[in-house]
Amino acid sequence: MRRGLLVSLIFMSSLLGGAPLSAASFSLTSQEIQAAIRFGQRAIVNEKFDREWNLTSASGETLKVVTPFFRLAQAARNAAFKSGTLKQREIDSLLKEHQGRLVLWANLRGPREDFARWYQPVLVVQGKAEIKPDFVQNERTALRQADGHFLSRSVYAFPANNLGGKGRVTLLVRDSDDKEVARFVVDLSAMR
Repeated sequence: MRRGLLVSLIFMSSLLGGAPLSAASFSLTSQEIQAAIRFGQRAIVNEKFDREWNLTSASGETLKVVTPFFRLAQAARNAAFKSGTLKQREIDSLLKEHQGRLVLWANLRGPREDFARWYQPVLVVQGKAEIKPDFVQNERTALRQADGHFLSRSVYAFPANNLGGKGRVTLLVRDSDDKEVARFVVDLSAMR
């Protein structure tokens, strides 16, 4: 009886060992750092390893949510492709750059090459005021697509000190006339 219970517990813990963390974390513990590195190293056989961090809008625009966990996993995956591992100074550098902030990589579509130049993003947290970014990089010369539209790759970084890792936030991107041009709802509880 006891042996069967022990075997069951070991089996269940091995199943749950690879389960996602409960929510996005903007300040990783040493255990979460190791989990991110292991996840990235194992992900070299999975082309869609980053699917939990990707969102697509109804109009086909995409958003990648770059949490500290994702960025560390991505770097570990890239190192594993080269049959290497991350050095401690690389880990420290990545964590210094990404801890305490939420970075969003947005691929936006528009009619002209410079359509995204003056876009301004804000992050709306339920029940709180809009959060302004501390970094905005809109692509000034968007790429022409086969359908004649242009694709701009923009990077937005927001301070995460007012964000809970379990809530939903909405990225609003507005043009220079304050008209909303893109909206993404990000469920932070669904990603690490």
